[in-house]
Amino acid sequence: MRTKVIVNPMAAKGRMARRWPWYRARLEAVLGPLNVSFTLRPGDATRWTRAAARHGCERVVVLGGDGSVSEVLNGLLTSGIDARTLTLWPMPAGTGNDSCRGLGVPLDPAEAIGALANRRTRLIDAMRIELQGLDGAALVRHGLILVSFGAPAAISRDASASRWMKRLGRIAYYLATPPVVLRYAARVTRIGIDNAPAEERALFGGMIAGLPFGGGGMRLVPVARADDGLLDMVELGRLGRIEALLQVMPKLHDGGHIAHPRVDLRQGMRVIRLASEAETLVDVDGETAGRLPATVTVLPGVIRVPDFR
Repeated sequence: MRTKVIVNPMAAKGRMARRWPWYRARLEAVLGPLNVSFTLRPGDATRWTRAAARHGCERVVVLGGDGSVSEVLNGLLTSGIDARTLTLWPMPAGTGNDSCRGLGVPLDPAEAIGALANRRTRLIDAMRIELQGLDGAALVRHGLILVSFGAPAAISRDASASRWMKRLGRIAYYLATPPVVLRYAARVTRIGIDNAPAEERALFGGMIAGLPFGGGGMRLVPVARADDGLLDMVELGRLGRIEALLQVMPKLHDGGHIAHPRVDLRQGMRVIRLASEAETLVDVDGETAGRLPATVTVLPGVIRVPDFR
């Protein structure tokens, strides 16, 4: 098996099932025989990726959204096989496509497929997140795009609370933002960076990035790079509700929120430890993963992807 293709039939606002014959014909023309699996429930993509890696697969093509890409990433990094020996190839087949944006994969499906045959590859970083799961048990997840906590994580949860909301893409985040912001309050959060002692800050929330985009094309952490071996974090400080709603949130799409005086950008970190006495949600790559406390560690150069630099 050279090529594993994982298809989420509900991707692209539910249209992937109808589009699959178009994708299959073009993928086979470029890559030859395909081993294909369709996701039916959460975790399928992770399980199938592990199995494919253990059977000598050379590449995993993902026809799904960023959640499917994240599941494949977790499968690669928990397979027991050196993930650098395979290529993770996300296709622009979802609603948000932030992994494709961040890696430079063309957002036109025909162009992205056409590049499969001869495209060079490169190694990029991933993030390891140790946190408290929603059931209270310890949990380990891996992320490629973004780890958010506090208000941003609550917004992400509400934006994906139902299938119809997920289909709205970035609009879902705009709809979910006002109710969360108007009821959310900054909470004391302990932050430890690398080997430095932890410090306490009142935060509305924060975002730790592996890639610059999130929420369907918003430049949430615009300075983030995929291959620098470092973490970048945007901290949303003690914002008033109206201030957050009118001055910060509208500027997320172009990265303008970084200039706000109560928004801080930290760069060049390898390990970030977070804790709070208040219940604080954590989101990984657009999926609610658990709660604080959490430790985010960069894993330099552990994933191979197409090189579109």
